[in-house]
Amino acid sequence: MKPEHLLPTVEDTERLGAELAGIVVPGDLVILVGPLGAGKTAFTRGFGRGLGVTEPVTSPTFVIARVHTGGRLPLVHVDAYRLGGAADVDDLDLDVTVADSVTVVEWGQGLVEQLADEHLEVRLARRDDDVRTALLVPHGPGWEQRIG
Repeated sequence: MKPEHLLPTVEDTERLGAELAGIVVPGDLVILVGPLGAGKTAFTRGFGRGLGVTEPVTSPTFVIARVHTGGRLPLVHVDAYRLGGAADVDDLDLDVTVADSVTVVEWGQGLVEQLADEHLEVRLARRDDDVRTALLVPHGPGWEQRIG
């Protein structure tokens, strides 16, 4: 999978998420980085669809974390925007589910990297013309083999 992507539409962002879902394995951690409106939730919606999740994947802003089952792997979708630090992450007990599922964390940079030995950072941005871009940054040999 190539590391750089141009995403002119929401559907393109969802498609990238679905494509990435096709190469994940249990225990994978994906951290979504980007400002409001960059496409983090759209990416995760497509990611869930790519895993075969049939229920709606929506932003977990107010509940902090949602677990979606029924797909190839359980999807743990976390919105870390309201979390104050690593202690708040620990309170969520995400380490209990991370080995058996794939965990996608919006706004997780600097907070959740310790949940797995390696992770993929997805840097989403929104240009002035409303086109989104994505840069996939692997951290660890497993992700480096899959992204390149």
